[in-house]
Amino acid sequence: MTTHTRQDAAPPVEHWRSYGPLGLHPILLHAMEAFNEHGYHGTSVRDIARRVGVTVPALYYHYANKQALLATLLETSIKDVLDRCRAAAAEAGDDPPARFCRMVESIVLSMAHRRRLAFLDTEIRSLEPENRARYVALRDYLEHMLLDTVEAGRAQGVFTTPIPADAVRAVLIMCQGVANWFRADGPLTAEEVAERHVLLSLGTVGHRPPDTPGTPPRREDTV
Repeated sequence: MTTHTRQDAAPPVEHWRSYGPLGLHPILLHAMEAFNEHGYHGTSVRDIARRVGVTVPALYYHYANKQALLATLLETSIKDVLDRCRAAAAEAGDDPPARFCRMVESIVLSMAHRRRLAFLDTEIRSLEPENRARYVALRDYLEHMLLDTVEAGRAQGVFTTPIPADAVRAVLIMCQGVANWFRADGPLTAEEVAERHVLLSLGTVGHRPPDTPGTPPRREDTV
C-alpha cells in the first residue's frame, strides 16, 4: 500500500526553459528544507510541523507520514523534469542531435533552477519499496528517452558510441550532479552550465556531424 495520500501536480510547462516559484504546499516546502539540512532520517515530523507552524495532527491531515512527504517531493521533482524534457524533445523535432541537446539542456536547467528539490534524489535510499519502485520507474523512463534518441543517432551515423546505454547513464549522472554544486551566485549562470554540459554530453555519445572526413566507422560496421 502506498504511504502517501496525495500528490501536488506540477503546473503545465508553458515553456521548458522558464522557471517560476516552486509552488509547493507549505508542508512540502518546509519538509524539503528540513530534509536538505538534516537528511531524511535526521528530520522528525515534529520538526517539520514546527517549521510550518502547525500541530503534528494537522500535518497528518494532509500527509499520512514522513515517508509520504519524501515520496511526494521526489515524484514531484522527477515528473517536472520529465515534462520539461518531453517539451524540449518535441520542440527539437525528429533530428536526433537536436533532440539530444535539448533534452540534456532541459535536465541541467532543472537541476540548477530546482536544485533544492533535485538534491533530494540522494534520499532515494530512504524510500520504502513501493515508493522506490514507482520513483525508479520514472527515472528509468527519462533514461530511455535519452537512449532512444542516442540509438536513433547511431542509426544515422551521427552518434558513434559503441556503448550507448553506458554513455546515457554517464550523461545523466553528470547532469544530475549539477544539483550538488551549482550556486545561483556562482561564476556561471544556469544557462552557461547547461551549454557546457551539452558539449560534454555530445562528446560522451561520440557525436560527429554528417560527412565528417576521417571519422572511424562504428564498431558494428567493422564486425
